[in-house]
Amino acid sequence: MRGVMGVVVIPAAMLVLASGCATKNFVREMVGKSEQELDQRVGKVNEKVVAVEGRLGEESQRVTKVEGQITETNQRVSGVETRVGEVGEQAKAAQTKADAAFGRADEVDGRLTRLWTNRNKRQVVETVHVQFGFDKAELTDGAQTALATIVKELQANPALTVDLEGYADPTGTRDYNVTLSQRRVESVRRYLIQQGAELPRIHSVGMGVAGGAAKGEEVAKQRRVTVRLMIAAE
Repeated sequence: MRGVMGVVVIPAAMLVLASGCATKNFVREMVGKSEQELDQRVGKVNEKVVAVEGRLGEESQRVTKVEGQITETNQRVSGVETRVGEVGEQAKAAQTKADAAFGRADEVDGRLTRLWTNRNKRQVVETVHVQFGFDKAELTDGAQTALATIVKELQANPALTVDLEGYADPTGTRDYNVTLSQRRVESVRRYLIQQGAELPRIHSVGMGVAGGAAKGEEVAKQRRVTVRLMIAAE
């Protein structure tokens, strides 16, 4: 019996078709894997982006908070600077007042020093001679008028004092003339007090004979009380 060998002939088109299907499946599989990996990568990137955005948001909030603190600090600094300026102006004003006070104190101190140095020194403001008759100690009308003016000046100026010096002419003994000059001074002093002058402000003394020998009208001028308005020298 003749053996029969069978040969299967597969058309080329079918081989190509089968090969094409396998390639498409492979491509699809590879594309699917690539898309899956890409999606995973994109997801991770998105997660990182979200995390970064979250941190950026936190940092933005911190920056905003810091900016607010800086603004508040600047406002406080401005307020402090304003107060410092006000305090500086107040200090300047106080220094000016202090300088003025020290100046016045120095002025007062200088004046007190001068007054103490010159406490026994006085200046003559006005001099009036009250004349008397021979061997007389009574005031004439003219003498009273002149003394009334002296009283007004004493009352108008409390710083004034009055010195009274009584004199007599050479006629008579020395003791008699001293007594006569004292009587004349006492007449003037009494009249001043009666008109309102204060006793502590009146200083009086009887000097006796006024100067040496005289003649005529000069003798009449010796019968007097010399009235001097005085003020303390500064």
